[in-house]
Amino acid sequence: MATIALVDDDKNIIASVSMLLEQEGYHVRSFGDGASALTALTANPPDLAILDIKMPRMDGLELLRRLKQISDLPVIFLTSKDEEIDELMGLNAGADDYIRKPFSQRLLLERVRAVLRRAEGHKPGAQTSPGEAKKEAMVRGKLVLDPQRHECTWDGKPVRLTVTEFLILQCLTQRPGFVKSRDNLMDAAYDDQVYVDDRTIDSHIKRLRKKFKAVDDDFDAIETLYGVGYRYKES
Repeated sequence: MATIALVDDDKNIIASVSMLLEQEGYHVRSFGDGASALTALTANPPDLAILDIKMPRMDGLELLRRLKQISDLPVIFLTSKDEEIDELMGLNAGADDYIRKPFSQRLLLERVRAVLRRAEGHKPGAQTSPGEAKKEAMVRGKLVLDPQRHECTWDGKPVRLTVTEFLILQCLTQRPGFVKSRDNLMDAAYDDQVYVDDRTIDSHIKRLRKKFKAVDDDFDAIETLYGVGYRYKES
């Protein structure tokens, strides 16, 4: 099984998450601050890192920045911060996903599995059975979503999405032209009874549009129906 590094200055989080992951068969290496984690993870990188943002000696954002200089290590932020700017900073720094405390253990496990699956699909030499990717890929006009490899392209250009963004977009594109409420999108992205407010879903949609506009300034496939929800418009 995969090796997961857990970096958090909260001993209760370290104990509970380590136990959870080890019960699932993962090997866990835990650290109480970013500085000590950097030395160990540089010498022996894990398959995935779960990082808190606010930590002594070196915060999670700086740790992520330094780790990304030497490897393409998949990272999930696990933090109690609730300001949107902190989430944006984490995702823009290269985190694969972002989970707020308090969190559901089931949700964390699903995110860990999804990020590890995507990372595995990007490894050199990774293979799928003949025709598997084509069978699984969803094509909607210029958009291609490949759940098997967790890859997204627009007009042939790659668009790097977090796990949550991918799941929201996948939900929207399953039935083009049909409206998806925020509750529908919450259920698709989080798959648990975790409270997520409307503002969080709106923020994800905003980032999705921004990422697609970065590769196509004319992108307008995600429509807002005020007071109702969102829908995908297939061109």
